Amino acid sequence: MFSKKNKVELDQQAISTFLSEGCVIEGNMKAPAFVRIEGTINGDVSIDEGLILGEKGVITGNIATKEMIVYGTVNGNINTHSLEIRTTGRITGDIKTQVLQVEPGGSHNGKLSMSAGVTEAKQKHAKPELVNA
Repeated sequence: MFSKKNKVELDQQAISTFLSEGCVIEGNMKAPAFVRIEGTINGDVSIDEGLILGEKGVITGNIATKEMIVYGTVNGNINTHSLEIRTTGRITGDIKTQVLQVEPGGSHNGKLSMSAGVTEAKQKHAKPELVNA
């Protein structure tokens, strides 16, 4: 009766872009929907909706997205509304988020900035921005 609107978890979203293990991108990546990365990106990443970084995935650069789940390794700053660091996840860099979940074993080395109070309407219309190093 008082339940929140049914929301599909990021892990269950239809992935529109997939970068497989062994693939390497040298340069920036931008995508409009949901992305899963199992390969390596050496550059900044801007994803409008959500990003899953798989266990073999490595990003060396800044990341901006609405939702993110980290199973792999990030060397750079992250700006997101919601961040989950899973057991195998490793982040070295600053994080700016509103929601943070860290599983035992997951690690973060850097500054953490959490802000609350951004309305859902504002969040829907806001484009993610990259955090400057």
